[in-house]
Amino acid sequence: MSKNLQTATLAGGCFWCLEAVFAELRGVESVESGYAGGGTGNPTYREVCSGTTGHAEVVQVKFDANLLSYRDLLNVFFVVHDPTTLNRQGADTGTQYRSAIFHHNDEQKQIAEEAIKDLNNQQIWGKSIVTEVTAFDKFHVAEDYHQEYYAKNSSQPYCQAVVAPKVAKFRKHFLEMLKKQTV
Repeated sequence: MSKNLQTATLAGGCFWCLEAVFAELRGVESVESGYAGGGTGNPTYREVCSGTTGHAEVVQVKFDANLLSYRDLLNVFFVVHDPTTLNRQGADTGTQYRSAIFHHNDEQKQIAEEAIKDLNNQQIWGKSIVTEVTAFDKFHVAEDYHQEYYAKNSSQPYCQAVVAPKVAKFRKHFLEMLKKQTV
């Protein structure tokens, strides 16, 4: 069976967290950290962190839709971050840490809107989801040192305190969707 490669661009706080989770998900071909949703060209990490560019920290996920549906990808996304906090994830605050889905086509937009509606109806968080659903425009790759950050720096304090618990939560809830079983 040939691959059905698609792209998803998601913002859920720090891109290190999302990259670490999606890298372990069966059906994911690649994950790249970067920036989307802003108004300036070629932003740097420092510029994005200043909050002046309008960009969000995102991951761009290439996945095989024959192995992983876009809805399943979003289900993971909504479990590993808090989609009810505006411009914040934990101690990370600012518009660059907003929750956002940058859809690449009308089908992705519809699936994202339905997922949010379903989750709001279930009242899982007790608050409404604030995740923005907006058309994808441009992806800017983050600096090299941000790529595979958790894999290369898992003992770093931020990774231990913030990233590792999200990876553990993902593994617990989606064990059957891991690329390889972890012990």
